[in-house]
Amino acid sequence: MRWINTKPNRTLQLVLALAPFALLILAYALGSVARLSENPGDKLLPGFAAFADAINRMAFQPDPRTGDYLLWADTAASLGRLFTALVISTAIALVIGMLIGMLPYVRALLAPFFAVVSMVPPLALLPILFIALGLGETSKITLIVIGVAPIMVRDLALKVLELPRELIVKAETLGGSSWQIALRVVLPQILPRLITCLRLQLGPAWLFLIAAEAISSDSGLGYRIFLVRRYLAMDVIFPYVVWITLLAVITNIVLDRLRIVVFPWSELGAKA
Repeated sequence: MRWINTKPNRTLQLVLALAPFALLILAYALGSVARLSENPGDKLLPGFAAFADAINRMAFQPDPRTGDYLLWADTAASLGRLFTALVISTAIALVIGMLIGMLPYVRALLAPFFAVVSMVPPLALLPILFIALGLGETSKITLIVIGVAPIMVRDLALKVLELPRELIVKAETLGGSSWQIALRVVLPQILPRLITCLRLQLGPAWLFLIAAEAISSDSGLGYRIFLVRRYLAMDVIFPYVVWITLLAVITNIVLDRLRIVVFPWSELGAKA
């Protein structure tokens, strides 16, 4: 039996999936115990009890100065910025991506522009955005849109170009206008890819958000991480990083389930 033809059963799949996380936690626990045994006041690798205390303090006890539950206030601020930027990016990608993919004149006009813009390092534009748009929400949301939308536009345009030409020809034969072809032929075909593309951009979107919040903000998950770093508060930083990761994973799962529920045929195509 060749290894390439063997597949684990569901129980073994679960065990294998959890093994790297278990090993990571074990490695951290051993490292923390070793450092704390030498220096009980060590802040680099705090113990799990310190994590529990920090989570309780940040999530379940109101801040003495503001009265807010900081973890939830920071989460609401960050998610508001993130989802606003992703909605804008999705709308831009859907409209412009379809136009570039369908219309040769638009492709000649905009495809080179978005190809170049997608190569610009968004974080290099952050000082320019703060100068031009100020230090408020607009500059942070704009940074995420600049970092995400051009890549989504290019991805969707390529998906449109990959559609079988026979679909377009049949629609034209039946008398479909360009507008009807766009709405009734092209749009249903690319919507599953739009959701997948959005999932793939969650990581970069979080990166741009954290960078913007770290430089100029008074709330948000990135703001809090860079605020407490000056105190070497690793007991706060580690849970915040885990929480950000968990939020990204949940969003990814929700989007994937949405794709499967709304477009079940896309899942069949992926399995084939």
